[in-house]
Amino acid sequence: MITVDSITKSYGPTRALKGVSFSINKGEIVGFLGPNGAGKSTTMKILTCYMPADSGTATVAGYDVFDNSLEVRRAIGYLPESAPLYYDMSVVDFLKFVGGIRGIRGEKLRKRTREVVLQTGLQGAVGKNIGELSKGYRQRVGLAQALIHEPDILVLDEPTSGLDPNQIKEIRDLIRDIGKEKTVILSTHILPEVTATCDRAIIISDGRVVASGTPQELMARSKGANNVVARVRGPQAEVEKTLTSITGVHHVDVSDAADGTARYKIFAENARELPELVFQKVVEKKWSLSELHADTASMEDVFAELTK
Repeated sequence: MITVDSITKSYGPTRALKGVSFSINKGEIVGFLGPNGAGKSTTMKILTCYMPADSGTATVAGYDVFDNSLEVRRAIGYLPESAPLYYDMSVVDFLKFVGGIRGIRGEKLRKRTREVVLQTGLQGAVGKNIGELSKGYRQRVGLAQALIHEPDILVLDEPTSGLDPNQIKEIRDLIRDIGKEKTVILSTHILPEVTATCDRAIIISDGRVVASGTPQELMARSKGANNVVARVRGPQAEVEKTLTSITGVHHVDVSDAADGTARYKIFAENARELPELVFQKVVEKKWSLSELHADTASMEDVFAELTK
């Protein structure tokens, strides 16, 4: 549904995109991640024909964003980071206005307005002016306007930015429901959003794609996935030296030291047999072991490794 091949973009002397390439299949919800300034919004703007790239190619729903921009715009629903809402209009009037711009008329427009109001949970707000709504409900209106013309693809740029935890959960649930029928690309730097919402993640840093895969695949490939945590009561220097001597271990971090007990995070090339080896060493030394488990890398760990 979306293919991007070696696109570049510069703003004066600043190169925002440096040969970005990726693809998104039909029915996927894909998180597009990166720190501020990585090039996420620039990529979104190119895919939605808001601005052209300097070089490279991109297609959306089979249409070239440079040569067939009108067809691309018909195929997508776009929610930019700052949703373009008219605060003096009521929700229903605004949705009908957007639907009219999209070429929807008469009974079909009334039908689509009712459907997107139900789909986005706006039933209690249809008669209110948009300016009277909370930010969470304004985001719902933004999603509703992106859905009004039944697009095959949704492009969402920071859809939960500035929302409180309850509003974030509501918008995530809504995006998951929409993703059952649509292809969704979700630009964000909020990492829990990706593990909670997305089938796959693409990570961009300094204008380049640095990783792509499911959240589980990315976390499994992380350096943080190959470590074991043990809480041991014993002489700290000797415990650290003993754990470091285990075959394959390249370093040990020590924390939470108190009353003869400390937490040891043991990093190794392969952590598969590491818990058993740690247990054996502790038993041999007759130290006390109160905690032992393989550590799991988080998306935060992956993000930090790839975007430093």
